[in-house]
Amino acid sequence: MQDILEKLEERRANARLGGGQKRIEAQHGRGKLTARERIDLLMDPGSFEEFDMFVEHRCTDFGMEKSKIPGDGVVTGWGTINGRVVYVFAKDFTVFGGSLSEAHARKITKIQDMAVQNRAPIVGLFDAGGARIQEGVAALGGYGEVFQRNVLSSGVIPQISVIMGPCAGGDVYSPAMTDFIFMVRDTSYMFVTGPDVVKTVTNETVTAEELGGASVHTTRSSIADKAFDNDVEALLQMRRFIDFLPSSNTSPVPELPSFDDAERFDMSLDTLVPRNPNQPYDMKELILKAVDEGDFFEIQEAFARNIVTGFARMEGRTVGIVANQPLVLAGTLDSDAGRKAARFVRFCDCFNIPIVTFVDVPGFLPGTAQEYGGLIKHGAKLLFAYAEATVPKITVITRKAYGGAYVVMASKHIRGDVNYAWPTAEIAVMGSKGAAEIIYRQELGEPERIKARVKEYETRFANPFVSAERGFLDEVIMPHSTRKRVARALNMLRNKELQNPWKKHDNIPL
Repeated sequence: MQDILEKLEERRANARLGGGQKRIEAQHGRGKLTARERIDLLMDPGSFEEFDMFVEHRCTDFGMEKSKIPGDGVVTGWGTINGRVVYVFAKDFTVFGGSLSEAHARKITKIQDMAVQNRAPIVGLFDAGGARIQEGVAALGGYGEVFQRNVLSSGVIPQISVIMGPCAGGDVYSPAMTDFIFMVRDTSYMFVTGPDVVKTVTNETVTAEELGGASVHTTRSSIADKAFDNDVEALLQMRRFIDFLPSSNTSPVPELPSFDDAERFDMSLDTLVPRNPNQPYDMKELILKAVDEGDFFEIQEAFARNIVTGFARMEGRTVGIVANQPLVLAGTLDSDAGRKAARFVRFCDCFNIPIVTFVDVPGFLPGTAQEYGGLIKHGAKLLFAYAEATVPKITVITRKAYGGAYVVMASKHIRGDVNYAWPTAEIAVMGSKGAAEIIYRQELGEPERIKARVKEYETRFANPFVSAERGFLDEVIMPHSTRKRVARALNMLRNKELQNPWKKHDNIPL
């Protein structure tokens, strides 16, 4: 019996070595951890249970039958993160470059199926070179099986992808269909076709970093939601991030102990909005002062910075935050902001996360570039997402809420549950000057009369009370009481139930 146990331990030790010590050292030399080291950092100590450690490929072409390594380039299993069950797969770059074979794909799909059946999040750690060329269509079929499960899991369990090395070809499409993508600066990149193919086909000379590095995907393409400096930081932040997410669409939002008084006033908020209506201020200051302990996990902070999205807690329970940012483009909505916020709102609605919206929006960004780029359709995405959402929606208008952008930003008209405004709020079709010049265009040649008309319009509409008179606002609140009012509203809405008409699925303007 003892010799059998020793042989098992020997086989396990051999499997844990992956591609061997030399390749592990090469991985470390690139500043990267191995697949198993990454899992050990991500999961609670001693909680990881590995599946299919001894699986090998069955390819016999191109001499592959002579080259078999246990695990076949991916480590799969489950464990806990801060006590909650999470499924994980980690591509092992030391084994065939992490390339996907038919057997490799089956290991991943097995974990995907288990995650859905057991209603738990799944995290994929990517570090691979695409399909295993020697297997041809069998590898492509494996990708198809993985993709199908990504789609069926969408909106059922949170799916998170962490790109920690090269990610090319089929390996980019699976992350693209997950809920969040995180990258590691300088060591990870994503592209459908690599620099060599680009050079051959289009004659463009480009590096891997320029083509698909973290800086590109967090600032320009919006593919990635956040980037971190190294493997360790990325994995520790994933442990923090998972705490904000429910385990599934039928699970309650996580509730952590809170040491921040929900009744707390912050008097500094009374002076946050400048007297000059054209002077910017940082909306993140309001977010940090309103949420529990200033803990805010921002999503896509480097892209479309005129709108802020992310997760926080109120009285220990997760909320999604969407806020216009007056520091960037005066907080206007443009195509990028519409896409970014719409996707975030839809994620929150999928997983029953209440949405708190802070509004200071002078309208949609004008110009031919925006109109030619489809601003109408991209802006409609955000409108559609808010209007479709059935989760608790709380809105606080701090300053400007003009025109169609007022309606889009979780207004009462698209089923906002509780809508507050600060006394500094201006809710109107447009700014006072533009409105007066249109209404009294026949007086444009008389500057003093126009000035008086602007003042008249300001007095009538540059305040929250016209909306309050019509019931479009539930209350005009003191800025310093924002946290208390939002927390109380969230408590009141805790058992909200709202059903949309039955449909197979909607047809959001993609």
